Amino acid sequence: MAVKKAANKKQSNKAVAKKAATKTPAKKAVAKKAAAKKAVTKATVKKAAAKKAPVKKTSTSTARKAGDALSGPIHGVKPYAPKRGEMYMGEAQLEHFSQILLNWKRELMEEVDRTVHHMQDEAANFPDPNDRATQESEFVLVLRIRVRERKLLKKIDSALKRVEDGSYSY
Repeated sequence: MAVKKAANKKQSNKAVAKKAATKTPAKKAVAKKAAAKKAVTKATVKKAAAKKAPVKKTSTSTARKAGDALSGPIHGVKPYAPKRGEMYMGEAQLEHFSQILLNWKRELMEEVDRTVHHMQDEAANFPDPNDRATQESEFVLVLRIRVRERKLLKKIDSALKRVEDGSYSY
């Protein structure tokens, strides 16, 4: 019985080999492409699985615990801890929020200065049109970000004015 099975296997293997040999070159190319595509998708799945692996948490001073979402500094200012019986938006709270807004404004202005220097230093006349186009598209993206930050600066200035006249947060 085992001899018959082995003989049948040999015959089926020969039939498969014969079929493969009789395939046209076009069919062979299609089969190769399909095999390559399967290999690529398997590799992509493996990479995606590797990316989803849990990241080991580090214990740095800036790392926050899950429950401490607001425990870290905001633009270099420690979060405000109201005192018992303190009036809402009293002098201390207003000073705290104005300090955050001023620090945020200073950070944005520093970014503007860095952008100006970066664009002056990096501006080059590339002979290749593709390189020039890449540089220009990078500059456009950076400038778009700076326009949004300029709008944010206007809102920060408006908030600082409201802090001064006492209508902030109302």
